[in-house]
Amino acid sequence: MRAILWCNGTQPSKSVIDAVLDEGVPVFGADAGADRAAESGVEVEEVLGDLDSVDRSRWESKLRELPDQSSSDLTKSITLLIERGYTEIDVVGIDGGSPEHVLGSWAALCEAPGGARIRLQHEDAVTHRLHPRDGGLELDIGEGQEFSVFALQPCKAWVSGAKWEVDGDPMSFSTRGLHNVGTGEIVRINADGVLVVFSPR
Repeated sequence: MRAILWCNGTQPSKSVIDAVLDEGVPVFGADAGADRAAESGVEVEEVLGDLDSVDRSRWESKLRELPDQSSSDLTKSITLLIERGYTEIDVVGIDGGSPEHVLGSWAALCEAPGGARIRLQHEDAVTHRLHPRDGGLELDIGEGQEFSVFALQPCKAWVSGAKWEVDGDPMSFSTRGLHNVGTGEIVRINADGVLVVFSPR
């Protein structure tokens, strides 16, 4: 079961929206992300978050307040969707904003529980969250295409099908996995902690 979560960052292009939207897949707004989705003519199922920046009068019957101030609207929204049984979550409107928001989006991927494949949909790339509860990740990376793997917490990682393979080596948040290269084979990635994989769209 898949859901789309629309955030209040830079408005995604039509090509990104078309790639993600699908009939029958609900779109949720993370606070004012609901307003951004509406600006693109997209119907929003429900507005999630602390609701401090959304136009409440516009969404009165679709508001779901998540008041906990110890985590971001992105973390709270993803967590709620996982609790509701969604196993795939595509996040759009994630780009732009201040540097702390960029890092905060990755922190949300670390904070959110396992149980769903989460993808941050950028203009030219996709950030995939790999959680140990959800098994490994397989990506079709073309020969010569670059991709990057970052550990968001200390863990052991495995990467095969790439120019530089990793076989159970310890990784932490570092540049070790930056700019690996596909060989034309399926790239398989696994870990016993949370990773993000940045791959071309």
